Amino acid sequence: MKVEGTDRTDGSLIALRRILRATELYGRDLARESGLTPVQFRVLQIVAETGQTTPKAISTRMGVSQATITVLIDRLVAKDMVERRRSESDRRQTNIMITETGATTVRDAPDPLQQKYMRQFESLRDWEQSMVVTVLERVAAMMDAEEIDASPVLDFGDIAKNSGAQALDRKP
Repeated sequence: MKVEGTDRTDGSLIALRRILRATELYGRDLARESGLTPVQFRVLQIVAETGQTTPKAISTRMGVSQATITVLIDRLVAKDMVERRRSESDRRQTNIMITETGATTVRDAPDPLQQKYMRQFESLRDWEQSMVVTVLERVAAMMDAEEIDASPVLDFGDIAKNSGAQALDRKP
């Protein structure tokens, strides 16, 4: 009988479930307080950092397709959080600008779960950070999840479901 191994297996599954549950609870809190999903909120934060950016810059930063970003921006425009404006220097380019409503939402929203994680992760020593990344990558591999499109946003479900996109284009 392999009790110790089973205890470790159960312990690892419990830890994974806690992570998933914390992510789910945060997503619900954010939706209740701001009306946004964590992925939509992250896009809003990126725009808020400088007041304006381009869809391509957001796509690159989040590691998802421009089609996915377009759907996210459409949702934020519909909620009056951002607006699209043609660039004055290059009429082919569209800039995404934060609105007053968007800036207020960013300011008043609950502290994002990923920012709490980032602060604590960045306070770890280099070897601890490497160990955490290695273990998490190994867990993703154990779950055959290495090829799943994911952005650096702690959220449950997939980006397509949470943004309203019908399908996710994989980034090369």
